[in-house]
Amino acid sequence: MRKEQYIHGYLPDERPPIGKLILYAIQQVIVMFPATVTVALITDFHISTTIFASGLATLCFILVTRGKLPLYYGSSFSYIAAIAGLMSSEFLAGATLNDKIAHVQFGIVMSGLVSIAAGLIVMRFGRESIEKVLPATITGPIATVIGLTLAGVALQDASMLTNPATGIDEPSSYAWIVSLITLLATILFSVYLKGFWGQLPLLLGPLVGVVVSYLLLLVFKVDMFKVLPETASRATFAVPIFTLPKPSWAAIAALMPIALATIPESTAHVFQLDVYVNDLARKKQSAKKYNIADKLGSNLIGDGIGDIVAGAIGGPAGTNYGENISAMAITKVFSIPVLVTAAIFAMILSFFSPLINAIYGIPRAVIGGLEIYLFGAIAAQGIAIMIDRKVDMFSPKNISVIASVCVIGIGGHYAFGGAIPFFGIEVPAIAGAAIFGILLNLLLSIGGRKADVQPVLPEDEDDATPLGLS
Repeated sequence: MRKEQYIHGYLPDERPPIGKLILYAIQQVIVMFPATVTVALITDFHISTTIFASGLATLCFILVTRGKLPLYYGSSFSYIAAIAGLMSSEFLAGATLNDKIAHVQFGIVMSGLVSIAAGLIVMRFGRESIEKVLPATITGPIATVIGLTLAGVALQDASMLTNPATGIDEPSSYAWIVSLITLLATILFSVYLKGFWGQLPLLLGPLVGVVVSYLLLLVFKVDMFKVLPETASRATFAVPIFTLPKPSWAAIAALMPIALATIPESTAHVFQLDVYVNDLARKKQSAKKYNIADKLGSNLIGDGIGDIVAGAIGGPAGTNYGENISAMAITKVFSIPVLVTAAIFAMILSFFSPLINAIYGIPRAVIGGLEIYLFGAIAAQGIAIMIDRKVDMFSPKNISVIASVCVIGIGGHYAFGGAIPFFGIEVPAIAGAAIFGILLNLLLSIGGRKADVQPVLPEDEDDATPLGLS
């Protein structure tokens, strides 16, 4: 009974009281916001439309999966290079911004069909069919690679400050002060705060960073807050700019293959959720078993629907977000009603320019400090997948697959900017790592032994908490 007293958290079918629900939802919006908006900024997509598409796609995902999978849909980094390249290509030279977006939208919509097809295969032939192609030795390292390839983004955001004289981003000690205080505050809140407040570290940590930034402005006249772009609306109410897809073979060729990278990523997220949700259920002594891993097919179909919905109205391609899973793992709040509320908040937020501008103005260093924690947690969750699936780390086959995926994915990102040149084409590093890992695993499985992944222990024999995030 004493142990139960300290078990805080909400399972997918549980709804927190309204006050807590609102705060948890705001936290989820803040967590998804930096990465989602960053994709829009890099690809020149409209920020308000991107935020609206994220919320709408999340609602559609939850509807398609019948409220069984607590996942939030946001813009995917995997598509950035392909979208940015297409937007700046000679094919679209001279086109207006909305016309460029419209052509890219068609490729995004079509890429959703790839995820839907994968989901139908899983639902028809079972989870084992996809696990043979995408075992934990691939999904785990892919999750780790995704987190580690974002490490450079986190450190750049954590260290850079715009020089007011030149308008150029430069390393700044003041930026490091803000980012490290944000990081440490977030960590300390997550470790030492108990009960309700212990579930809000990703909201309280950035708030501390904003306060520190304001103090630096008052005392040292160092302005950390971001300047709004010229395209930002100054009106109180502004409808997001919606555009319709225009058929484009170039967009199909550029974007549909990228969906292959999001399938292992999405698969990894489902296994992560299965680990964390059932761990919480055991600790809360719930009699209910949450078979989240068995819903992989529904997840992939929901992901594809999310791409189609987002692409249809002018949002970037996306996937279910590791950042939000990290937030749920840290706070132990996996409530579907919280994610529904967060999605609605995001859609409402997209209409109110002052709120968008205020969140956009959050100092880059604050976001960077938060990213160090979140992106690192994504990488650690990849390790958690392999631990939970009892991957034999002494197997030469497993080591070969894991090593290849990690080096190709991470090396391709840092050596070639995320697009590996190969026979005249640019292969996205994560997609290339995933494809090579899949092919290598299938090759090494021919005539191989069966004990590379050990069976998962019964629940009462395995009560460890993944990543120690209890």
